[in-house]
Amino acid sequence: MNFVKCPLRVLARVATVVASICLAVLVVLVMYSVVMRYIFNDAPDYVEPVGLLMVLVIAFFGAALKVRDGGHIGLDSLVKKLPPKGQVAMAVFQQLCVIAFSVAVCFGAANMAATTIDDQIPILGLPEAVRYAIPFLASACTILFSIEHLVDLFAQKRA
Repeated sequence: MNFVKCPLRVLARVATVVASICLAVLVVLVMYSVVMRYIFNDAPDYVEPVGLLMVLVIAFFGAALKVRDGGHIGLDSLVKKLPPKGQVAMAVFQQLCVIAFSVAVCFGAANMAATTIDDQIPILGLPEAVRYAIPFLASACTILFSIEHLVDLFAQKRA
């Protein structure tokens, strides 16, 4: 079991650090933009595209981390009334649905990245595909975290 948990624990920590750094950068960037705009009347034009990238990282990696923590939205009032085997079946179904959705996001993001690889984000000069690499990577993390939950479910069933 540790062969699955240890690398995913490291991946979750990396995702947490990346999302935290992006949140800090976003806060500083917005504060800088407000000061420059309203005090010096000289708004920097790069704040919006950089801020958008930061928000994407925070949202997508934050969602992946909540999947790992089991903190995503769930309606479990019906599931709690099921017998134990039914609860396990619903937990497996839930993780399979999360995996299916994340695979669809991965394919969609990869397709959009391939389509926009030659375009540039106007002010930053980065490839437009960077915007789609973020959901691709975060969805890949979500898939791995859901697989971790499935492995846990089947390990508990054997014990």
